[in-house]
Amino acid sequence: MNLFFIIQLQNFTMNLKGPGGMAKLSKDMLVYEKRFWRQGWELVAGVDEVGRGPLAGPVVAACVILPKNLSLPEVDDSKKLTKMKREKLFEQIVDYAIEVRIGIVREKTIDKMNILNASLKAMWNAVKKLKTSPQLVLVDGNQKIPNLPFPQMPIIKGDSKSISIASASIVAKVTRDKIMHRYHKKYPQFCFADNKGYSTKSHLEALKEFGPCKIHRRSFEIIKRLETNQMDFDMIKF
Repeated sequence: MNLFFIIQLQNFTMNLKGPGGMAKLSKDMLVYEKRFWRQGWELVAGVDEVGRGPLAGPVVAACVILPKNLSLPEVDDSKKLTKMKREKLFEQIVDYAIEVRIGIVREKTIDKMNILNASLKAMWNAVKKLKTSPQLVLVDGNQKIPNLPFPQMPIIKGDSKSISIASASIVAKVTRDKIMHRYHKKYPQFCFADNKGYSTKSHLEALKEFGPCKIHRRSFEIIKRLETNQMDFDMIKF
């Protein structure tokens, strides 16, 4: 990263600070992108991941580069949107984006490297697949992606502040949901189409009855305890 970019990035971050030192929140989902576009950095990518919390299935990341000044007013954090709205926006994002890429890290790799590192790897994979080199990558969260060969800026709760990150969150969420629907057909006893691998009551009841399947994350504490009969199922709160 060159010195000019570092100085500009620092100045941009300071300009977002309020008198109390906290970043100002804005309803304008283009607030970050507009500032960088005005400074000549037109290829701004957003990256986000979904699937850290589930007991089963992969973690999925998406990287999205949107055209300058594109307006998609309904785009927001994927968790705030209905399934129908996400799927509608997914189609719009794919149609209008300069480029969209997906990174997927499966359960065995999650078990080997832990969920945090797997999430960062999924984001790294999504960015690295880009054929268009971004001038800046906006990353959801408070951590940079290790060994990424592009300038990057982490944004806490970026999926509710940046249209690029929010678009990535929508693409990642819709993609992962489709994956879990396919797994539901293979393992219908776990109702993955409904719970997406999260620890709902019905999912845990199925785990207790049938035991984990191939896509369950063996490194997660609940799965470990269920496999060794150390889980007091009646004490779990939903």
